[in-house]
Parts: sequence; structure tokens; C-alpha cells
Amino acid sequence: MKGLHHQQLAQRIARDIPDGAYVNLGIGLPTMIADYLPAEKEIFLHSENGILGMGPSPAEDPVDPELINAGKQPVTLLPGGCFFHHGDSFAMMRGGHLDICVLGAYQVSEQGDLANWSTGEADAIPAVGGAMDLAIGAKKVWVMTTHLTKKGQCKLVETCRYPLTGMQCIDRLYTDMAVMDITPAGVVVIELLGDITADYLQEITPVALQFALAEEEVTHV
Repeated sequence: MKGLHHQQLAQRIARDIPDGAYVNLGIGLPTMIADYLPAEKEIFLHSENGILGMGPSPAEDPVDPELINAGKQPVTLLPGGCFFHHGDSFAMMRGGHLDICVLGAYQVSEQGDLANWSTGEADAIPAVGGAMDLAIGAKKVWVMTTHLTKKGQCKLVETCRYPLTGMQCIDRLYTDMAVMDITPAGVVVIELLGDITADYLQEITPVALQFALAEEEVTHV
């Protein structure tokens, strides 16, 4: 069975971001969401290195080499956008001024714990960045990731075995196979993606899933 590719998943997440929201898109896959935000919505994108009001990825030419996001990728600045000291940027993050952050993940636990900065391996390069601050500071924390690793292991687990970024901080998990809410009662699947079925999703996921949809309901982006 096949889920969505990265661009389709970014498009799917972009649809859920409400008009007027202040949003941080984490390093990696989440940065792709900027290219799919609906034109009819006014959404303010924030980057922890000190930008508010980012637009989509720039055209190949010209590119301003001094205007980059936290992942060192070139970005654009919308009319009214601004940049500032990263200390002020972290104050925004820690002060609860962001409505949503979308982060990548190595693992997510069924309790909503997040591990996304290190695999703990000897040759791993730790890169926590602002993830810990976002995980506790944003009003809503969403995760965008693949459901399985390249080795076929599920990223949604009973207990994270990698160093934690935040505890019980995740509200919603978007994978290439499903959209899931992390609730006090457990993990609730609210949407199946691609041609994934409920039976298949449960078969490859080592935690008990609840389904708030008809099993045949599938979203094609």
C-alpha cells in the first residue's frame, strides 16, 4: 500500500493551518509547507533565527544569500515581513506567541512525547536547535514525518528510545499514511491517506489505534 509523497503531505498539512495563524515550520520536511499555503489565507511564518513573515521558496534566480531560515535554506520575505535578533525570536517561541509549530520526528510516543534531535548513536550529530523551545512554547505542536523509517520501523511507538525533545507535547501527527490526534484517551486516526487501510495501518503500528472515521474513508491529495 502507498501513502502520500512529501509534497502531497505538505499540501495536506497546509490546508489545516487556519487564517491568521502564527506558525513555525521546523527544519527538514516541514519547511515544504510554506510552498502550499492557500493564497486566500493570511498566515505568518516564523523562523527561530529571527524572521517573521516568510513567503514560499525563492525562484532559482535571484536568491538573497543573506535571507535564510533556521535550516540555512534561502527564503523569501512577504510585504510587511521583518527580521530581528534571535534572542527576540526565542522570546516569541517561549512566550506562547506562536499558534502552531510543525516539527519533524525520529520517534513519537503514544503519550505525545517527541524525539527529534538525536538518535543517540555514536556517530550522530545532535542538532536540537529551537525544537525544545517550540515543543513547550507553541500553543499547538504538530509533527510531519514518514510513518516508517527507511528500515521499515514505525516511528509511532509505545515509548521513545531516543533522547526526548519534549514530553506529552504533541497534539497532532501527520505521516504519509494517516492524520492522527494524540489525546488523553490514546491515538485517534482521523484520516487515512493514499490507499492506506485501517487494517494495514494498525498492522504496521505497534500501538493501539482508535479510528474516528469509516474504514473505507481515504483522502487523495
